[in-house]
Amino acid sequence: MASIKVVLRKNMIRKDETIPLALRISENYKTNYHWLGHYILEKDWDKKFGKVKKSHPNHKKLNHFLMKKMTEAQDLYFHSEDDLTPRQIKNKLKGPGGSQSFFAVAADRVKQKYDKGTFSVAKSELSILYNLEEFLNLKTSQRKEAVIKSIKERRRIRVSKTRKGEYSFEDAITYFKRNTRLEFREINESFLNKYKAFCSTYLGQKTRTITNQLIFIRTLFNVAIKDGIVSQKYYPFAGEKEKIRIGSGNKIGLTAEEVTKIENLSVESHSSIWHTRNIWLVSFYFAGIRISDVVALKWTDIKDGRLYYVMNKNEKPLSFKVPDKAKTIFNLYLMDKTENNGYIFPFLKEADQQDPKSVFLKMRNATKVLNKFLKRIADECEIDKNLSNHIARHTFGNIAGDKIHPLMLQKLYRHSDLKTTLNYQANFIHRDADDALDSVINF
Repeated sequence: MASIKVVLRKNMIRKDETIPLALRISENYKTNYHWLGHYILEKDWDKKFGKVKKSHPNHKKLNHFLMKKMTEAQDLYFHSEDDLTPRQIKNKLKGPGGSQSFFAVAADRVKQKYDKGTFSVAKSELSILYNLEEFLNLKTSQRKEAVIKSIKERRRIRVSKTRKGEYSFEDAITYFKRNTRLEFREINESFLNKYKAFCSTYLGQKTRTITNQLIFIRTLFNVAIKDGIVSQKYYPFAGEKEKIRIGSGNKIGLTAEEVTKIENLSVESHSSIWHTRNIWLVSFYFAGIRISDVVALKWTDIKDGRLYYVMNKNEKPLSFKVPDKAKTIFNLYLMDKTENNGYIFPFLKEADQQDPKSVFLKMRNATKVLNKFLKRIADECEIDKNLSNHIARHTFGNIAGDKIHPLMLQKLYRHSDLKTTLNYQANFIHRDADDALDSVINF
């Protein structure tokens, strides 16, 4: 339960010896202060009862004001549908504005992701903050080539310092927490349009990458509005303002014949390309589960002929029957069960399972290896498509076509919304459109 009390902030004494009054809001060893805008002498304060003494010429009016603020804070805490933190109570008392630092709020979110162990997400979101900073530093008077070169050099130095241990993730978080260059109210339609142009022109980013950054900014606005930090009126994505449109792109999967080529590819047992082929096929056999989830599978995830695992992306628990083809691959690794430290596949066997960062780094290295050898597999199988980790999912969708009911596909794809499934599968259902086309042109 939160403790809410009116206090004197003695460490903030002014030259005239007056001291500010503040609401102290504490819970679970976290404390925030809400300044009340009034200053009194220490001799006029009754610490025991938390009120102004009669010796103060305006004690009645001040005490009434203090009681009102106390009641307001208590009402926020006890009557809120959500469990408010001391900071949220403080922000709601303060009243939302738009002058708060976007970087500071964003840094808190990134730190939460990092502390939770979702390093890949934290790293991606931190990159967005650096991109925003580069945008703020942009001088249009400079030549485009010079700007791009400077951006790349700053990135190179930052990466070099990180690898040498001279600059840590925590240092970056601290830096952005103190960065007040970008306020929420400054992020409007014009700002976002210019930022999109900057990302495309100077960072060479594609539409989907830029869209992901806009989604991040929108998420931060939603969090800030919910926490009472920012007023709804500053929301740049409402109504006819900035619309985030996620392009579907061309989703191209392999055919059944091409999958058969991969299955029949002759490679050296226990080689890197052998592991890569097996992992990709397992991903496909389970309706395109993420490669990172396949790499992280443990023998304890298989019980009574079923696979039980938790998606790393959204922490959804899932269960699938183990198909015979997947079982055949798993059996190839049974003899390495102990050597692989409980993992089915060997890429994480040397990771410290008690250290999420260690697992993340090993996973990142594994992903690079897999992408490299998938290119070789495509060449050896004479597949003229971009064989990547994610194409296993597109391949399942392509072969499934319209043969499986959408509700079952929704379950297999782990989609929360059927609409998402229908939009996704539409990429792979061509027969009706092809027949319609033929009916017109074949005269």
